Amino acid sequence: MANDKIAYSSPIGDEVAYTTCYMCACRCGIKVHLKDGKLRYIEGNRDHPVNRGVLCGKGSAGIMTAISPARLRKPLKRVGPRGAGEFIEIEWDEAMTVVTDRLARIRATDPHKFALFTGRDQSQSLTGHFARMFGTMNFAAHGGFCSVNMAAGGLYSVGGAFWEFGEPDWDHAKLFLLFGVAEDHDSNPIKLGLATLKSRGAKIVSINPIRTGYSAIADEFVAITPGTDGLFVMALIHCLLESGSVDTEFLIRYTNAHYLVIDAPGDADNGLFARDEAGRVLAFDRGAQELVDAAALGIDPALLGSFTLADGRTARPAFAILAERYSNASYSPEAVAARCGVAAADIRRIAGEIAEVAFNQAISLDQQWTDTAGRTHPTMTGRPVAMHAMRGISAHSNGFHTCRAIHVLQMLIGAVDTPGSWRYKSPYPKPIPAGPGPGGAVHDADGSLTATVLGFPSGPEDLLVDDDGEALRLDHAFSWEAPLGIHGLMHMAIAEAHAGGPERIDTLFLYMSNMAWNSAMNPGETTRMLADHDGAGNYRIPFVIYADAFASETVAYADLVLPDTTYLERYDCISLLDRPIGSAHGPADAIRVPVLKPDRDVRPFQDVLIDLAGRLGLPHFVDAEGRKLYDSYADYMVNHQRKPGVGPLAGFRGADGTAIGKGAPNPDQLQRYVENKGFWRHHLPAEQLYYKHANRAYLAGAKEMGLIDSDAQIVLHLYSEILQKFRLAAEGHGSRVPPERLRAQVRTVMDPLPIWYPPVEETMTDLQRFPLHAITQRPMAMYHSWGSQNAWLRQILSENRLYLHRDLAARHDLVDDDWIEVESRNGRVKCQARVMEGVNPNTVWTWNAIGKRTGAWALANDAPEARRGFLLNHIISEYLPADGAGHRASNSDPVTGQAAWFDLTVRIEKCAPDTLEETQPMMPPSAYSPKAAAE
Repeated sequence: MANDKIAYSSPIGDEVAYTTCYMCACRCGIKVHLKDGKLRYIEGNRDHPVNRGVLCGKGSAGIMTAISPARLRKPLKRVGPRGAGEFIEIEWDEAMTVVTDRLARIRATDPHKFALFTGRDQSQSLTGHFARMFGTMNFAAHGGFCSVNMAAGGLYSVGGAFWEFGEPDWDHAKLFLLFGVAEDHDSNPIKLGLATLKSRGAKIVSINPIRTGYSAIADEFVAITPGTDGLFVMALIHCLLESGSVDTEFLIRYTNAHYLVIDAPGDADNGLFARDEAGRVLAFDRGAQELVDAAALGIDPALLGSFTLADGRTARPAFAILAERYSNASYSPEAVAARCGVAAADIRRIAGEIAEVAFNQAISLDQQWTDTAGRTHPTMTGRPVAMHAMRGISAHSNGFHTCRAIHVLQMLIGAVDTPGSWRYKSPYPKPIPAGPGPGGAVHDADGSLTATVLGFPSGPEDLLVDDDGEALRLDHAFSWEAPLGIHGLMHMAIAEAHAGGPERIDTLFLYMSNMAWNSAMNPGETTRMLADHDGAGNYRIPFVIYADAFASETVAYADLVLPDTTYLERYDCISLLDRPIGSAHGPADAIRVPVLKPDRDVRPFQDVLIDLAGRLGLPHFVDAEGRKLYDSYADYMVNHQRKPGVGPLAGFRGADGTAIGKGAPNPDQLQRYVENKGFWRHHLPAEQLYYKHANRAYLAGAKEMGLIDSDAQIVLHLYSEILQKFRLAAEGHGSRVPPERLRAQVRTVMDPLPIWYPPVEETMTDLQRFPLHAITQRPMAMYHSWGSQNAWLRQILSENRLYLHRDLAARHDLVDDDWIEVESRNGRVKCQARVMEGVNPNTVWTWNAIGKRTGAWALANDAPEARRGFLLNHIISEYLPADGAGHRASNSDPVTGQAAWFDLTVRIEKCAPDTLEETQPMMPPSAYSPKAAAE
């Protein structure tokens, strides 16, 4: 018996490969088991820094995505009207010739008539570089309709942001606040982190209108009214100022709180920092009783008061302006409670808990470090209050300032990259702003743009506007309508291409974004615009190219369809130049490798784009003789250098593969990644783990690795002088000013300190008629529309309901599964109701991207996704109501252009008992099915 062995399980397969999941945006490491070259099982990679072996249902169900009947099989050319889904299959040679000839003509005449908009593709560093080399300013990516408010709000405040640019200190936080966080983004790392917090007894507070997922396991759920998170945060700030719970030492050392701000209304420099003749920002030294260099060592700068400048004008410290604003009674809990839907006593209690943990439970790590001024600190001290925010606050038209407000709250208590607080993920922090302004206005001699397309404006001089102040870009990013549109406004691309017609855009190229359906703010209006003709019978958008792996609703509206591979059939890189997977412990990146060989005539989109760049002879893609520099994306990943020594992959660089971050291309780099199970990471030394914005060793190391260009301290922007510059332009100062119709808006929203204003659409809507807030969340088991065609995941969720509070349901005589109509100012949808407790009483919500057009995704016409699934998008609009002059602004945040999905207000009405039991609106089926084409 002692020698007996029991085989508890049979071998899963005969081959194992390591790659990166793409069933959501976590980018978890996966271990793929194959047998006879076919998928057998997917599990988590236990060594991977993102998920440490944890894999969710989406990741495990990747098998069904890889063999989905919805996969496109061959290039398609439209032969019927747009929208009908009538195509013929063509060869790749023909498809590439069509695209090359068309784009070559555009580039030779007006490159801005080509627009490239890409979705959640993880290759923005490639697609953005392609657009720049082509010479078009009309490029944007996913962030504009997802969470650019979060990114811009953080990058312009602390040089980082939530999610991909930062994370909580899971190991040391004692109080954790989540703002608007659902279960879709970063789900596995957050689940691991929450488990760590729970195991240590930390308190978790979730501020969210809906109690699902993370909110359900929180110690406290705050059912806030949508769009009022910023007001709630400002009330917390009010309480902290009232009690004096402010970390003044942190503010003076690491922020611009002590910088003197010129107080001279009407002057061209009002609200800017006071500077001496050498351009150095001034502060007032309380000890010497004189104006001094704000960056000087050994000073005792004032945070309150008013001081006289050399020219006789007065100036106040930035903190004094902040304190005056938020100490006002209008920000007291009692003043905001009704609007936020949160009791004043609860707001005061939460503020008190923040102060208690931050100042009476501070932690200190026995780790010496040196700051950029050369001061050595024997320990690392932290305020163990961590915060995380996501799309729930970002997808409002006041979301930028809400995100700014959260970061201001963090700065006030000294909880930015300190032990127990929110921490930067490498390669962040970045300087503020994080780079040069956007390219678009000027071309180099080779036809490329002089700067990257999606840049970082530092003032009105960086905007892309004409002599009248009107937008140059198709989507109006980097104009007075969206000055900090750093991710572009992808949700406006089709609407503005339609409005401009052939004179504005010749070819619209979309990739991996279902812009005719769940990624459209209004699918009915978007599909109408895609199929619309001008007076001569020509399409108003002359030519549409779409690249995707699946037969989504958008396919039917393309003139040419380029079939992509699934994520298990291609090389890919998760790059530090794009959306990184680094952590607070150090930089990291990863690759995807082709685990499967496609059984269809499809090509990876990245390979197609690189081939196209070579055919067009774009700079950086061909050599001096016009020969292609790269054979494939894999070749590009290894050999492309954005600047000397810096390429798409940071690991295993240099001839011998030992260089970190920066080094010559290594021909064996991909093999080294494969041998390391598909990823690379660098562990930062202990002295570099915190205070990265002012940590001398970290900043020097980051510069050496090519992550940043300067190792100077990154001063945090409590007060944003950048925003004030735009505000001054709105007052008529400078050579570049907004059009008259936008001056009041710009002056209001470009405030150097966070402000709160009601969501814009609410101010233009009859709230008596449409009194309920309506929002969506993505279910934990799905992500966008990718998961809803997955055979396994459909068993979890194939239809959705409109969820509402039990008291609201009672007022409308509703019970579970009753049919109701939901009406907004834009239209109606019909769906079924579901009653629950954990939701704000005046809010209704549903899961996003469940509803499908019949015939799309190879689903049967009677599939539940089509008959009982629905989209709230049908009653949202890309545009706000017209103003008095007939102008319709985009339904977006006026600072960044972020799509304001969650500003929607509605009314509900119970349907008659004999109503037809299917959701509305219902579009006719698409004629194209890849399954039928294969047969």
